[in-house]
Amino acid sequence: MLNFPNSNRSFDEQRRHIRFWGSDGAIEVALYLELAALKKMVPTLEDTESDCIGAFDTYIDRIHEVAKNVYRRNKRGSYVCMLTAHNF
Repeated sequence: MLNFPNSNRSFDEQRRHIRFWGSDGAIEVALYLELAALKKMVPTLEDTESDCIGAFDTYIDRIHEVAKNVYRRNKRGSYVCMLTAHNF
């Protein structure tokens, strides 16, 4: 089961996503939230690091919930998971 003991997250302006991490037992899972997904939750979101990280932090519970569902559906030995607007 995916959980989130590591609260670190980073904004990648060039790739237009926020990277964060989860763990599945002893395995670290890299997760990416596309800015388009974040904008689905916050339509007025500006593409600045501070706005995107702030929105991520505001909606962290929802993002974690979606991440768990996407990871569970797509778990096939991959420890990378992309969350898109479609997932929200």
